[in-house]
Amino acid sequence: MDIEVLGIDLVKTVCSLAGFADTGAVVFRKRLQRRRLLGFLEELRPCVVAMEACGGAHDISRFCVQHGHEPRLMSPLYVRPYIKVRKNNDRDAEAIAEAATRPTMSFVAIKSEEQLDLQARHRARERLVPEGTRLINQAQGFLMERGIRVGTGRHVFQKELTRLAAASNADLSHRILSVLSDMAAELAAINGRVELIDAEIKTLAEADADIPRLVEIPGVGPTIVSALVAAVETGSCIAKRRDLAAWLGLVPRQITTGGKAKLIGISKHGNRYLRKLFIHGARTVLHLVRDRSLPIARWADELK
Repeated sequence: MDIEVLGIDLVKTVCSLAGFADTGAVVFRKRLQRRRLLGFLEELRPCVVAMEACGGAHDISRFCVQHGHEPRLMSPLYVRPYIKVRKNNDRDAEAIAEAATRPTMSFVAIKSEEQLDLQARHRARERLVPEGTRLINQAQGFLMERGIRVGTGRHVFQKELTRLAAASNADLSHRILSVLSDMAAELAAINGRVELIDAEIKTLAEADADIPRLVEIPGVGPTIVSALVAAVETGSCIAKRRDLAAWLGLVPRQITTGGKAKLIGISKHGNRYLRKLFIHGARTVLHLVRDRSLPIARWADELK
């Protein structure tokens, strides 16, 4: 088959494929079970393999590199304008192949297994922290209904909750004490798992040669740097610093009409988790850095 660009719409069971010739004409259409996709790519002569950046795309991309193909991953947001009329899987595959041929298209860098492993730790941490927050908010509601107020702060509340669950308080029934005891144990388990993940992230950060230099930046610690490395590795896929800020959604959103440009709040595009970490790190520079003579601290004070 004379295929120059192969578009693949990845789904869990049956994938849709569309092949373009060098003239841009569609010369191949096929539906293939997901489990047979790698065997098909292994037998196909080297070509451009285009996919949306979704579950399993990085694994297939690494397989393509091993067998001489050129994988190109794209955000689904950039593929959408190329879908004709009504959306279905076959048209999605054709739109993916067509979008991959555009000279101005932005592609997603292929992640290594080490990056995905590090990213998995951050995803697990991102899931656990809100679970602890929800548990604290619910326990605070239970206590406030009984006239008990506890100081703010995760660790302060955990200590007070453990004390209330262990003490025999005459104002609290044995039923609510049993509930509080279970909640205290669950919160301790969640915090312990978060601390374990933080320790693993710190160990991995210390083993990397470049991360210690980045940690020297005020407000930046092992969690932020390891999340950044998991997302962009060395940053070779990013041309300049402003592109990274734009990818994180930390640049103003622009609305231009009638020749007039209006800048509003940050765009909030890109990696939400990483953007949140950077904002929290910036807050430490604003409020917790004591030496205000540092250049970055003076710059932050001028912004304020």
